[in-house]
Amino acid sequence: KKVVAPTEPVPDHGAGLREVLRLFEEVGPALADANIVAVGHRIVQGGRYFDGPALIDARVHGLIKELADLAPLHNPAHLKGIDVAQELLPDIPHVAVFDTAFFQKLPPESSTYALDRETAEKYSIRRYGAHGTSHQFVSSKVSSILGARDLKQIVLHLGNGASASAIVGSQAVDTSMGLTPLEGLMMGTRTGDIDPAVVFHLQRVGGMTFEEIDTLFNKKSGFKGLTGESDMRVIWEMIASHDRDTRARARLAMDVYINRLVKYIGAYTAEMGGVDVLTFTAGIGENDIGLRREICEHLAPFGVILDEEANNVHVREPITITQRGSSVRVMVVPTNEELAIAKQALTLV
Repeated sequence: KKVVAPTEPVPDHGAGLREVLRLFEEVGPALADANIVAVGHRIVQGGRYFDGPALIDARVHGLIKELADLAPLHNPAHLKGIDVAQELLPDIPHVAVFDTAFFQKLPPESSTYALDRETAEKYSIRRYGAHGTSHQFVSSKVSSILGARDLKQIVLHLGNGASASAIVGSQAVDTSMGLTPLEGLMMGTRTGDIDPAVVFHLQRVGGMTFEEIDTLFNKKSGFKGLTGESDMRVIWEMIASHDRDTRARARLAMDVYINRLVKYIGAYTAEMGGVDVLTFTAGIGENDIGLRREICEHLAPFGVILDEEANNVHVREPITITQRGSSVRVMVVPTNEELAIAKQALTLV
């Protein structure tokens, strides 16, 4: 049955979820008979407390709230979603699935910052990573497809937010995001790696408040800061522009982005002592043919041989985009964080 959802924006979480449940009832049996056995909630920051999914009770709810300082844009919104969902579905188990869980057991040399130990412990400062659900899902999918459990993998989760991970077997050994999702790769609106002294400089010399710097780094930087646009499709249009300044500005932004990616690929290859599979995923990774081509061209001196025909395919299922004889297999694997969350929630329940 075809269901037409309303086009008017919903005012809040409650109205949104109520509308979702109404649509469920339109296409199927009554909600009470719909066989919903669990509700999975994606939570960005699980801190040092969670290395897997958790049944949401008062304690878990409180810890998610406590961790809001580490993810101020995410955890408070997650709590609103939890509260509304528990109100509307009070008799069904609710499960928190954490973006940081997959990276909870990073080796100490990867998770530890070279910061005064007492200060780091007091304020829970370490590398937590993010997008862990996606990195875990994709790396597991690659292992399953290739029938190998001891692979050395690099996964590039490239969307408006972007992160890289190094994975040996089923264990993450490094990731690009840090205490918060700001660290690491250049992103749609985030700086990625930047000298922390820039904060002091902008505060002392520029007279900017810490709130203004936070907004600058998270919402007005990356592609947005360098070009005025954060949509990768628009960036490629700018690169093809007849206007010299527009073209140069966009090309520089793309070069910065690719340079950062290549540096992380090189670093993780050295850290793992080699790499078997490099995988692109998420919105940009799965759809940007040009970006994948340019990354592979940078890796050509190391024996990576791109299969142009395979790379030009609109990806719906996992594919390999390198030729036989390539030193590293390069793949494109669509992520499915919703499925991963559902599976984790069902397994816990």
